[in-house]
Amino acid sequence: MNLPTSRILLTGGAGFLGRAVVERLRARGVTDIFIPRRRDYDLTHEADVERVYRDARPDVVIHLAAEVGGIGANQANPGRYFFANMAMALHLIERGRIAGIKKFVQAGTICAYPKFTPVPFHEDNLWNGYPEETNAPYGVAKKAAMVMLDGYRRQYGLASSYLLPVNLYGPWDNFDLSTSHVIPALIRKCVEAQESGADHMTCWGTGSASREFLYVEDAAEGLVRATETMDDPVPINLGTGMEITIRDLVTLVARLSGFTGEIRWDSSKPDGQPRRCLDTERAAKLLGWRAQVGFEDGMKRTIEWYRANRGHRAEHDPSRAG
Repeated sequence: MNLPTSRILLTGGAGFLGRAVVERLRARGVTDIFIPRRRDYDLTHEADVERVYRDARPDVVIHLAAEVGGIGANQANPGRYFFANMAMALHLIERGRIAGIKKFVQAGTICAYPKFTPVPFHEDNLWNGYPEETNAPYGVAKKAAMVMLDGYRRQYGLASSYLLPVNLYGPWDNFDLSTSHVIPALIRKCVEAQESGADHMTCWGTGSASREFLYVEDAAEGLVRATETMDDPVPINLGTGMEITIRDLVTLVARLSGFTGEIRWDSSKPDGQPRRCLDTERAAKLLGWRAQVGFEDGMKRTIEWYRANRGHRAEHDPSRAG
């Protein structure tokens, strides 16, 4: 794709990942970016999707919008998360085909992987089992979009790309405790505990589960490279290949935020998927992409941003990609 001459419809462009993607697109010389806002377009409704295509007249669609949250939010909203994410992808892809777009780029989710995927996760294992139960509806809806894009590529010739970013973190994340993912939730809890002088902090689960995290600016670069180069929706992992247990993550966040109290674990709460760590060689081969920001450096930047902007709540619905 010659991006500077393209009109781009960027769903979720006002959200966490979207802001970083806008920066990357503008750095490539892109000037025509249409960002739909939920107050104007509800992308779960086909009529609104049809209208956004009339208004934006895009050559390329980058679909980041999602309804998503942490374990608790997934447990509370399994039906809504399946419907909303499936409906958005369904309408955007079909209406994009009708409108004659040149390419559709879909941000998927690592939650689509089977619960007991061998570590490191390789894209070829994506269909070898059912996802972890607490986030399966969200993960399956996102994975179904990849199947739809594959079918549309084969039947209609619609060029597309499908990315699987691992858990993201960084400035402008969603720090709302009821809907946020693990890193922003931990940062907020640690900073508030440190500032209040609390002698302890309680965390969900046992701390034994592991996760991998990707700085948001690195994820944005991977998405833009895929927009430039990929025509087939072969799944591509975006990650660092570095695995850390939740227990070690909490220890790191506490140290960087200055919290010195006791960390207690509520084992009645779920741990989620046991392990997450990605094989990222396909991204290196197909996109020439590797993560650039080290984890501790990225965490310092994120904590500093939160301390300076704690009154801000990043837009959650439908502007995030999980």
